[in-house]
Amino acid sequence: MTTDTDSASGEPALTIDELAARAGTTVRTVRFYGTKGLLPPPVIGARRVGRYGPGHLARLALIEELQLQGMTLAAIERYLHRLPPGLSDHDLAIHRAVVASWAPDTEERVGAAELRRRAGRPLDDGDVERLVAMDAVRPDGDAYRIDPALFRLAVQLLDLPLSEEAILAARTVLIEHARAAAHALSQLFRAEVAERTEQDAKSLSADVQPLVVQALLTAFQRSLRHEVHQWLAGQEESRPS
Repeated sequence: MTTDTDSASGEPALTIDELAARAGTTVRTVRFYGTKGLLPPPVIGARRVGRYGPGHLARLALIEELQLQGMTLAAIERYLHRLPPGLSDHDLAIHRAVVASWAPDTEERVGAAELRRRAGRPLDDGDVERLVAMDAVRPDGDAYRIDPALFRLAVQLLDLPLSEEAILAARTVLIEHARAAAHALSQLFRAEVAERTEQDAKSLSADVQPLVVQALLTAFQRSLRHEVHQWLAGQEESRPS
């Protein structure tokens, strides 16, 4: 499996060219985001070569998702600057996944080579079968149909020590509760914009959307931490003294 860090030192290992290729963007774009403060500076390694890691890749994926939502560069800057400092690549991936939930369903048809390129890591037949089982990849003749956002998330799940059954059950729970929350919030905000002009309603929606995403994410993370702490406390109490 490919990695974004050097196994010996733990330091970021991607060059700017490798980072751009992995993220599906250009070196010029990466540098532009760096000058705008949207991307942290690289770690300067041997021979004064900048190296990038998982955090840079996750932030580029988040920026891409925000752009797909129709946010302007200025709005993306405001969104990123409101994020808590020191977020890990996993935290950023969660942010991107929540943002992606607001987007309409999109599908792309890609060949086997492109599927593996987008994964950013080697995929054997077993990996592809697991992705198909997770409904992140659908065979279509000699190609595959994917939802780009769901595909990136599913690829990360490949390395977790979880059964396909557990992953699918978790997916069902998340979808059901996300839909319920989205419906309730939609009803709530619909009443607020009912008397506004169409343009004002669109403007309010654009402003509220990133705030709601962050609120949902914060509430979920706190609830999850609480559940984990309770579970661990129960494990400690059940151990024989």
